[in-house]
Amino acid sequence: MISDFVKGKKKFDYPSAIQKGIELHRAIDTFTDSHLATREAKEVFRPVYRLYSGAFIDVVYDHFLAIDQAEFTESSLLQFSLQVYKEMDEKAEWIPDPFALMFPYMKEHNWLYNYRTRGGIEKSLGGVVRRAAYLSDSGPAFQLFEQHYQLLQDCYHHFWADIKPFILEKFNELLNDERTRI
Repeated sequence: MISDFVKGKKKFDYPSAIQKGIELHRAIDTFTDSHLATREAKEVFRPVYRLYSGAFIDVVYDHFLAIDQAEFTESSLLQFSLQVYKEMDEKAEWIPDPFALMFPYMKEHNWLYNYRTRGGIEKSLGGVVRRAAYLSDSGPAFQLFEQHYQLLQDCYHHFWADIKPFILEKFNELLNDERTRI
């Protein structure tokens, strides 16, 4: 959750388990950015949002994951989101300040759960624009999301089929590395 807010070698300021989580998140980001389906999906947003197209795809993929019946039911997503917020509260001392400012809103409006809804996605796309230095209007992003919904969903399915085994392999690699050092 905090990886995007921990830059470069700052990860070494955290306990080993959090460092591993940051490393896993960074590996997932690299895999995602280089995946063919992601590059295709980015083209939907690139004409309007250029370099920010990847941030929009992250939100779009979160939506499709949240509605993916093979991964979550509505009830299990709700339970998952509440568990994530609880664990984040328990580890609040490790939350970087920029994330700490955003986290109460994330929890209050249950962003993780609301990725399921089109309204939640519209707000999340707006959040990308609010945090971006050079963007001012999220309306076109939501329109593009709606217009290209099926294409984006197809891209998600192609991507998801490849990233799941990658994540498992990387997670086990990090876990085994940790056990080796104990």
